[in-house]
Amino acid sequence: MSACLLSFAKTGSPADGYAASPQREDGRFRNPVPRPAMGFWKTLRILRDALFNKPADAVPAAPPTVLALTPQQLAQAPDRSLFRLGHSTMLIKLRGGWWITDPVFAERASPVQWAGPKRFHAPPIALDDLPPLRGVLLSHDHFDHLDYATVRRLADSAQVFLTPLGVGDRLIAWGIDPAKVRQFDWWEGTTVDGVRFVATPAQHFSGRGLFDSDKTLWASWTVIDEPASGPPLRLFFSGDTGYFAGFAEIGRRFGPFDVTLMETGAYDAHWPHVHMQPEQTVQAHIDLRGRWLLPIHNGTFDLAMHAWTEPFERVSALAAERGVALTTPRMGERVDLQSPQPMAPWWRDAEPCEPSTSSSAQAAYETAIDR
Repeated sequence: MSACLLSFAKTGSPADGYAASPQREDGRFRNPVPRPAMGFWKTLRILRDALFNKPADAVPAAPPTVLALTPQQLAQAPDRSLFRLGHSTMLIKLRGGWWITDPVFAERASPVQWAGPKRFHAPPIALDDLPPLRGVLLSHDHFDHLDYATVRRLADSAQVFLTPLGVGDRLIAWGIDPAKVRQFDWWEGTTVDGVRFVATPAQHFSGRGLFDSDKTLWASWTVIDEPASGPPLRLFFSGDTGYFAGFAEIGRRFGPFDVTLMETGAYDAHWPHVHMQPEQTVQAHIDLRGRWLLPIHNGTFDLAMHAWTEPFERVSALAAERGVALTTPRMGERVDLQSPQPMAPWWRDAEPCEPSTSSSAQAAYETAIDR
């Protein structure tokens, strides 16, 4: 491990329960304001709607056009470039090193690859064509953010994995070198090659099965690059989260942010405590003292009841109404983080079609067991 990795991470395991964490109680992690229980009948209604009332426009009729990336293009990309690869997967170049957020290259965001929410589009670049990674940044352990097959393929090429508490233990159990794994509680962080990473709060939940709910922590991430010469850069990566007072506190401690990568998708009135409506996304960006808003968590998987284009349309209208600078890159399109630009509404190129029953059923199943 590089000598420039200055860590404040936890190195314990689930055996110690991370009992010292303020987020830990009775063996599970929790939000400062507990989320209400879903209840049997409400869960049943969600399952019914997902199985029988899924709107036709929940998925596009044809795969959205992506801009294919090559290793040569990435090798020539200037520092502070961002490429959106899908959902919440971003490839970011900082101080000459490549970082990837919540990498999911699987065909389905699911515990199995024969059922579950299927990708709308192929990744802009094959997993094996990625450049060697300085690090992987993980927000939590849900299947649309933490993909076993992808992580295993990155085990050798990535130099460090930064995770919330407990998520790193999953990686170690999957065969990732423990020396590469660093786990953090909220407000803890590390510095890698002069770039500071801080695990900041989020309002969400965790789990990958019926019996491990909230056994690992969830987090957003603050990324700060302040070179001795040249302009500073501050990024915020939301991971998954409902709207909560923590955004304002993060903004006070670390803002203003040059770019916020904010969850805008897979929302529903039935689960407001774990995913934001677009109005809340824009308000959270303002709370964070953000300059440019880049909406993520959309455009790749069908995970809710809304039209697949709705998050883009709603956040675009709200940003215009509130004077928020918005950038919406196509998958594979480069964003200059130092000087972002508005981009064309690419999502309007595709028309909706009928969603698959298996995808609807799997999404409903995951909603039932997790939310």
